[in-house]
Amino acid sequence: MNAYMLSEMTWEEVGDALKTVEVAVIPIGAHEQHGPHMVESCDAVLATEMAKQLAEKMFPRIIVTPTINMGVSEHHMNFPGTISLKPETLIAILKDVVRSLKHHGITKFLFLNAHGGNQSTLSVASTTLSAEESVEVYYAKTTASAKQTVAHAITSPIFGHSCEREVSEALYLAPSLVRADRLAKGDFIEGGRYKQLRPGKAIQGFYRYEDMTRNGSIGDATKASREIGEQIVQEAVENITLSLEEILDYKVESVH
Repeated sequence: MNAYMLSEMTWEEVGDALKTVEVAVIPIGAHEQHGPHMVESCDAVLATEMAKQLAEKMFPRIIVTPTINMGVSEHHMNFPGTISLKPETLIAILKDVVRSLKHHGITKFLFLNAHGGNQSTLSVASTTLSAEESVEVYYAKTTASAKQTVAHAITSPIFGHSCEREVSEALYLAPSLVRADRLAKGDFIEGGRYKQLRPGKAIQGFYRYEDMTRNGSIGDATKASREIGEQIVQEAVENITLSLEEILDYKVESVH
């Protein structure tokens, strides 16, 4: 066994693994529309596959839990098939997972998230659960740290959902997510109020995806490639690994 995946282990195997495991990685995704060329389980599957890569990279120090395959997706609800959790529902699920694994001796957790709409909820969950459960809870967006590759390979001014970046990641990690014969550019709505609320603007707030794009996609998925996906994933896994190892190896100096 070169990766500890809780869903694939017996209780005896888990017991042995806990002798070396320091962190439980909880993959978190969503079930939502991903335009005409990606299936709705996309974020959950990508979170799972990224967690597997991390588990292999950091074996035997981490164990990966079952994936939480729904998330906060209210902004996609008017596209058929989307299922959204309330933020408090997601936090309640995470609390139960953390409490269960703390019972087995794990006190450090990483929420590995593949859906941007979950990020603010995970920030609250990290703060709340760390204090209430006396554990360490961290969170990371799966490939957000792959800044060098993204800056070099992604040219669309707006990207991040069913775009060339996400489709490239899927072509590398889980090609079955992609309808390769239906790849399409985002069908943007010009003059939409979303432009004033995007990240980086002075004021941010809620808007629905149909206010921004008619086909549910942004960016240009026709520019996606497996090679770009591999570069993004490898850079991100390396960065997350280095950061997590720094956290685990940090020694608190005693105060005299």
